[in-house]
Amino acid sequence: METAQLAELIKGRRSIRAWQDKPVPEELLVHAVELATWAPNGANAQRWYFYIVLNKDIIKTIADTAQANREIIASWPEMAQFGGFPRPASTPQGASAPGAPRRMPLGDAPAMIVVGTRSRENPMNKIYSDRASFDERAATMLRWDSTINPNIQSVSAGIAYLLLVLHQMGLGATWMTGPLSQSKGDIEKILNVPADMDIIAMIPVGYPADSPTGQRRPVRDVSQVIK
Repeated sequence: METAQLAELIKGRRSIRAWQDKPVPEELLVHAVELATWAPNGANAQRWYFYIVLNKDIIKTIADTAQANREIIASWPEMAQFGGFPRPASTPQGASAPGAPRRMPLGDAPAMIVVGTRSRENPMNKIYSDRASFDERAATMLRWDSTINPNIQSVSAGIAYLLLVLHQMGLGATWMTGPLSQSKGDIEKILNVPADMDIIAMIPVGYPADSPTGQRRPVRDVSQVIK
């Protein structure tokens, strides 16, 4: 593949939130996951795990659970200071009124890939923790270690590969984490996730029914060359 072809693939991918009423072949999703597992990851530990959900009842249960928890948060009076929850859509450039609130697309998806990571015990983390109460430098290192989080970085690399492969296959997907901050434990119960694993992302998948557009900031605004 030429660099120009790769660039076209990368720049053509979009987050898809509407799908055709058409099943996604299991073999495509399994193949996409297999390719995703070739992503770089810390110490080649390959701590990721992928639940490929094709059962529409389970997808609906996950969506209903996420929506129920969203409604609980929306009822909190503290949310009023943010204009409600979910937040109202911003007004598009040149428009006089905000666009329609972005809906949560989970329940409409023909398929879903739920991504987890196996827990790991980092011996250095324990050393930092043991010293943090009396050693300021160790406390700082503990905070840095939490920020870096190689487990999350590794799984995120796999998800990025996965999204590109799905796009190349003609499928549309979106990388979702927001509902998990409200429903993680409930969704893990629905999927019978073992205690040593954490679900960190949900990816609804299907054949696209929309063609969203989007731009990126110029590379000069998000990078710096140090010579």
